[in-house]
Amino acid sequence: MGNWKSAIKNSYWTNIVLFLLTIITTTIVGALFYVDQRFTSWSWFLINGLQFSGPLMTILFIHEMGHFLAGRKYHLEVTLPYFIPAIPPLGTFGAFIKIRSAIPHRPALMRIGAFGPLFGAITAIPLLIFGIAHSQILPKMTEFQGLNFGSSILMESVSYAVLGHFTTDATIILHPTAMAAWFGLFVTSMNLLPMGQLDGGHIIYALFGPRIAKVVSAVTLAALVFMGFAFWNGWFVFGVLILFLGMNHPAPMNSQTRLDQVGIIIGIIAVLLFIVTFTPIPIAPTDGSN
Repeated sequence: MGNWKSAIKNSYWTNIVLFLLTIITTTIVGALFYVDQRFTSWSWFLINGLQFSGPLMTILFIHEMGHFLAGRKYHLEVTLPYFIPAIPPLGTFGAFIKIRSAIPHRPALMRIGAFGPLFGAITAIPLLIFGIAHSQILPKMTEFQGLNFGSSILMESVSYAVLGHFTTDATIILHPTAMAAWFGLFVTSMNLLPMGQLDGGHIIYALFGPRIAKVVSAVTLAALVFMGFAFWNGWFVFGVLILFLGMNHPAPMNSQTRLDQVGIIIGIIAVLLFIVTFTPIPIAPTDGSN
C-alpha cells in the first residue's frame, strides 16, 4: 500500500497538468472538425468540442485504469495515467502508465496487457452506438469536404444495426461522440497490434511464449510496411515508432508459470477485439463527392 501511495504522490501534479492540457487540445480538435460546417457561436464551438473530448478522455482514462487495476491486483508499483496532448488534427497521442515493478508471471502479463483495451472497448462501444444514432446520414453522392474516417468490422456492424446503412451505402456525418468513440477504438486496435511491448505484444507473449511472440512481432512489422505501401502511409510511422520502443519483449520473473484458463479466454477475446476494430485505411481526405 505504501508503494501505491508513493507512486500516486510522486506523479500527482504532472498527471493533472497533462490531463488538463489534453482536455484543452482535444476540445479544440473536436470543435474544429465542425467549425467549417455550421459555426454559430463560441458556446456552440465549446459544446461541440466537449462532446468529443469528454467521451474520448473517458475512454482513454478507463483504458489506462484497466492497466492500473491489473497491476495493483498483482501488487505492482504503478503510476496514474500520463496523458499526452498534441496539436490538431490529433489532439492527443493517447496516454500511458508506468509499471515500476517486474511482471511476476504470464497470467499477470495477460491481464495487464488485455485489461486496458478491454476496459476501453467496453466504454467506447456504447458511446459509438449513441453517437452513430445521433449522426447525420447523407446520400452517397452528396458533395462533402472533410476527412473520411475509415471503417472496421465493428464500425460497419454498429452502423448497419443502428442506421440500417453500411458506411459504403451513404455518407455519415459523425456526431462528435461517435467520432470520439472512433478515435478511442482506433487507439485500442493500435495498442493491440501484436508487436514488441504494446498491449498486443503482451497478450501474444502470454498466450504463446517468447519464441512465437518474436515471430508474430516480426511478421506484424512486415505487414505494417506492406500496408504502408498499399493502403496508408501512416503505417510507416507506426512501424518506426514500434522499432524505437523495441521489438523484444522482456520475460516475466517466472516465465514457466502456465497461463490459466481464464487468462486464455481473456487473450482470445482481446485478439477478436483487435480483428473487429482494425481499420486498414484510418483517415483519408475526401474528394468532395464521397
